[in-house]
Amino acid sequence: MDQGLYTAALEPFERETDQLLPLGAAVLDAHTHLGLDEDGRSLTSADLLLQLDAAHAARACVFPLHDPERRPAYQVPNDRVLGWAASAPERLVPFCRLDPAESPIAEAQRCVKLGARGIKLHPRAQDFQFDSPVMNDIFAFAEQERIPILIHAGRGMPPIAEALSAVALRHPGAALILAHAAICDQGILTTRLADHPAVVFDTSCFFPVDLIALFTRVGAERIVFASDPPYGQPAATLYFVLRAAAYCKVPEDALRMTLAGTMEQLLSGEPAPEPSAPACGEEITIHARLARVASYISLVGPALFAGALEQALQMLELAIAACRDDDPGELAEELELLGETLGAAAKLLASGEDGVRATFDLIYRSNAFAWTVPAGV
Repeated sequence: MDQGLYTAALEPFERETDQLLPLGAAVLDAHTHLGLDEDGRSLTSADLLLQLDAAHAARACVFPLHDPERRPAYQVPNDRVLGWAASAPERLVPFCRLDPAESPIAEAQRCVKLGARGIKLHPRAQDFQFDSPVMNDIFAFAEQERIPILIHAGRGMPPIAEALSAVALRHPGAALILAHAAICDQGILTTRLADHPAVVFDTSCFFPVDLIALFTRVGAERIVFASDPPYGQPAATLYFVLRAAAYCKVPEDALRMTLAGTMEQLLSGEPAPEPSAPACGEEITIHARLARVASYISLVGPALFAGALEQALQMLELAIAACRDDDPGELAEELELLGETLGAAAKLLASGEDGVRATFDLIYRSNAFAWTVPAGV
């Protein structure tokens, strides 16, 4: 991979991140994984710390991937995460991952005694429903210990809002972090849990419109920064969140809560902050020419995740074509930046598997940029 090309393409986005980040703001990543996953992804604590450094992130919540050695009860991967966190206690906050079918309360009790400060549940990977009796026990335990539960609420999920809302409302003292902007049921969960005193939504999602829509439905104090490594990248997600927040005119005090403040309170066992009104109205505006670029970019990411590199390159070439315009009008600078960035991404992708990660980073930031150019630029 051409590292120089990648570095040069990142430079304007990194410069803008520094401009958008409030002075002295803390950053805490609420959703990161360590270890090995059955799908082949992996991440070491040393590599995660480097990623956090690149994103100005002081701390991160860490928990196991879908580890091949998860049986029984995730004991082995939980112990690994606890050990890695103990080696960097000021930076890594361990959560225990539970399988509701395998002694979840006993494992939660064991891990909390060893320093775990939260719980991770993944209903798709562990194939469970929220209307099962054991869910009441898990939520009651979290409520008693005053620790948050982070729940996968992203792709690959059936509707979960009804059963999840019911158990959550029975246990209002259990703080919930709904991952991936709750895209599997955002419209219902943001409504049914609006009065829950401790529900927050994390930012680890791919499509900018999902995060922008979330800012129209809940106060920024109930949205927490999260990037989902090794699938996402903290630095790229920070740019994504800062662009969306600027587009939605999130006040600086509320943005500081999104970046770290809310999670700091939850990890300390304190109540979630009172939410302000949503930062922007329900209508969002995107220029037609940028909408074309964004639409094609949005097809690149899923193709990359599926390993369909030829299809990803074709969609990327269409996004580049949408940037070419003899009459760009007020969007000349924006289309030029997008065209150059996407052109670099296409060259990196054409270099083979080594360029996939860099390509994803560049198209992710480009999509955030395209969606959040203010109207009337």
